[in-house]
Amino acid sequence: MTPADVRRRSRRGEGDLLRAEILDATERLLVQTASSEAVSIRAVADAVGVTAPSIYRHFPDKTHLLFEVCTRSFARLADAIAEVPVDGDPFEAMAQLAEAYVRFGLDHPEHYRIMFMDRIGLAPEQYMAEMMQEDSAFGRLVQTTEAMVATGRVRPELLVDGTLGLALQMWAAVHGITSLLITKGDAPWPPLERVIATQVALLAGGVLAH
Repeated sequence: MTPADVRRRSRRGEGDLLRAEILDATERLLVQTASSEAVSIRAVADAVGVTAPSIYRHFPDKTHLLFEVCTRSFARLADAIAEVPVDGDPFEAMAQLAEAYVRFGLDHPEHYRIMFMDRIGLAPEQYMAEMMQEDSAFGRLVQTTEAMVATGRVRPELLVDGTLGLALQMWAAVHGITSLLITKGDAPWPPLERVIATQVALLAGGVLAH
């Protein structure tokens, strides 16, 4: 890249715009390369048309840049989950939440890897603070679990660790099938619709008291 190819330094007030462009470019590179390892600061700088030091003025390192992309993904996941109706049978709502979660992961596999499958060196509390917000996907999962428990239809032995413990178990189950479909997509799975329907049925129905 020649100096003429590099965009001029941002004027006062344009920093937020440049920051957004950096995030957009990082996200495009993630989708194009399907690998967080392939997304370097230099590659992002080239895509935006700035120098690497311009990236570092907004993000101290690649880890923090990827985390900001993850924050966007958390918001998208929350939006997908928010489309599930809150009224009606909470067990049906849990099934719909699980399906929405799996489909989000399959539609955004590289984002999902970074959010939930990679260890990128950030303090866990940074993820936990984002994940535990009431309007987050996990917050909605906890609320739906609480509604399930309130019906009195949940197997009592599953509540030894409380509602939060059960919510984490539900998340573990849905994360398991999502991560397997992403990493082992070439396994001899049944048709995708059937896989999702079966896993959702097992998840939602497995907590019911008989």
